[in-house]
Amino acid sequence: MGSLPYISCCLAWKGIVGIFFLPIILSGFASCPKHKDGKVTWSSCRSNWSHLNPLTLKKRSEGLVGRCAHFTLEGHKFLIFGGSIHYFRMPREYWRDRLLKLKACGFNTVTTYIPWNLHEPERGQFYFSGNLDMEAFVLLAAKVGLWVILRPGPYICAEVDLGGLPSWLLQDPNMKLRTTDKGFVEAVDKYFDHLIPRVIPLQYHRGGPVIAVQVENEYGSFNKDKDYMSYVKEALLKRGIVELLLTSDNEKEIEQALTTVNMDSFNEKFFSRFHQMQRNKPILVMEYWTGWFDNWGRKHHVKSVDEVEQTVSELINHYDAVLTEAGDYTEKYFKLRKLFASISAKPLPLSPQHTLKTMYPSVRPSHFLPLWEVLQYLNEPVKSHIPVNMENLPINNGSGQSFGFVLYETSICSGGRLHAEVHDIGQVFLNYTILGVLNEKVQDLFIPNFTECQLLRILVENQGRVNFSWKIQDERKGLIGPVKINNVSLEGFTIYSLEMKMNFFQRLRSASWRPVSVRYLGPAFYLGTLKAGSFPRDTFLGLPGWVSGFVFINGHNLGRYWNIGPQETLYLPGVWLHPGDNEIILFEKISSGSHIYSTGLPKL
Repeated sequence: MGSLPYISCCLAWKGIVGIFFLPIILSGFASCPKHKDGKVTWSSCRSNWSHLNPLTLKKRSEGLVGRCAHFTLEGHKFLIFGGSIHYFRMPREYWRDRLLKLKACGFNTVTTYIPWNLHEPERGQFYFSGNLDMEAFVLLAAKVGLWVILRPGPYICAEVDLGGLPSWLLQDPNMKLRTTDKGFVEAVDKYFDHLIPRVIPLQYHRGGPVIAVQVENEYGSFNKDKDYMSYVKEALLKRGIVELLLTSDNEKEIEQALTTVNMDSFNEKFFSRFHQMQRNKPILVMEYWTGWFDNWGRKHHVKSVDEVEQTVSELINHYDAVLTEAGDYTEKYFKLRKLFASISAKPLPLSPQHTLKTMYPSVRPSHFLPLWEVLQYLNEPVKSHIPVNMENLPINNGSGQSFGFVLYETSICSGGRLHAEVHDIGQVFLNYTILGVLNEKVQDLFIPNFTECQLLRILVENQGRVNFSWKIQDERKGLIGPVKINNVSLEGFTIYSLEMKMNFFQRLRSASWRPVSVRYLGPAFYLGTLKAGSFPRDTFLGLPGWVSGFVFINGHNLGRYWNIGPQETLYLPGVWLHPGDNEIILFEKISSGSHIYSTGLPKL
């Protein structure tokens, strides 16, 4: 959990900060009796689905089927109330709490994506343990009494880096992602050969809770290859998927798969058009967005409680979240619980107790290490005649680097106009002195004249890859192409990879840290101790006075902080803390603050 994809704000897409979100999934209310004003006769719409429970339903012959205006399960009318919980976005220790809260709100189904980039971060190396134990999450959902809709991709969007596609796919500049391109298909086939056998025993017909599986995600807005969706569907079927197949794109993409709806508000005309497109099938709203993500430097998005309640009510008639990132209840949660309780024939389960938060003593970092003194604790640098982008670095068993920073060094013997294509932000140094910043828009920088040769350093930060649109083809990070001074290409680069994985922080413990005395300007690591007492609890960390960087607690990456906002705090799960002393390390890019503060409430 020490590498950069596991960030508390959950979103690795470029420029985005946000909190755990909960799209709502609704189905099957088209057949409920209505008054003349179009509102549902609630008493006639109530159903008792208690016998349709993954814990108690043992005799299974007919899975989820769409029949005209409603779904059935074992031939019984079945309404799907679903919410999304992404197992990879929270500590495993909190899965049960979040699932119980979903159940207590009145939901009967949980949906989750399966992120390819986290399960196969290196080509051929698969990880399905700890926070990535997808099977354990699905089986836990069944124990709680929830059905499951799986969304295995290969592309998932989900506001994650490259839409959940592994960055090593970008090593081949000719590969066309999300198409039937030979290289992409071969990679998907190998991934599915490993993934789908894990899914098969979780299916409804095998006694599991998985009642439906989604084919890819939102391909209607991409639509670069008419054969692609059929390929993905067949890839699932031939490996043993037998449950109902869905798409999630508002467009009819493939036969033998139910097309579902994604939306942020109710639109009756849209539903009428959708019904004409897919006759004799129930309408399933795969995603109703109860909130939206935030961008760094822009305002915090909040969708009103009344708007959410009204839209859900209208959906039944015909991204801030319901739960917060820390698993706390919101007003939306209780509004929806009241709404769902009104159409449930049995009382809803009691809501789990609120997760207690606390405020710890502030932390003043006691020691620091300038980045330049940390290089010896990194893995062996790459020597290259020319710059190499992050994804094509010959590291991680040939799979390149996915997240973090890359430092490029080369010797120069004259000043002039420096030109470089940097993705996403590059700090330019002459030896230890910063000269300026390059980014996607600013590609030129003047270097003043000097005597004797000097060391040119460019520290490049990957701020996350775009997660949708055709732009995903070109989301390579680091230095792209040659670096020139006065139009002459530079040569002879030493390239350091700063992935900041757990083993890196273990090596840092043996470093000779400097005592903090005065404010330091430049990239550096800061070490402090958070005292959690005998019984650690969740908290939020604030960093006023610091500029931009990352926070690590006992090697776990909490996420990015940036003083341009809107987010001002980072969520710290109590399960990542030890009783007593806890190691807290900041990597600050610009200049240090003085303290790290703990608070019981988030500032978003």
